[in-house]
Amino acid sequence: MNEKPLRILLGDNRIVTMDEFFAGGERSHRQQAGLPFEEKIRILITLQKLAFGWGGRKDVLVWGHGS
Repeated sequence: MNEKPLRILLGDNRIVTMDEFFAGGERSHRQQAGLPFEEKIRILITLQKLAFGWGGRKDVLVWGHGS
């Protein structure tokens, strides 16, 4: 029995195999690892602000909020 590999439809309407999908994630992780520490913190703050707006919770700490 020769099964076709599972494929995924991405948001930009590309279709990739599971292997291609996970390889892309690994490439992304390697690129992120090479970022300067300050850039990683800036990204973290941006994500925290985004999550703060979605959650509607007032007990969430956002680093650098208001700066």
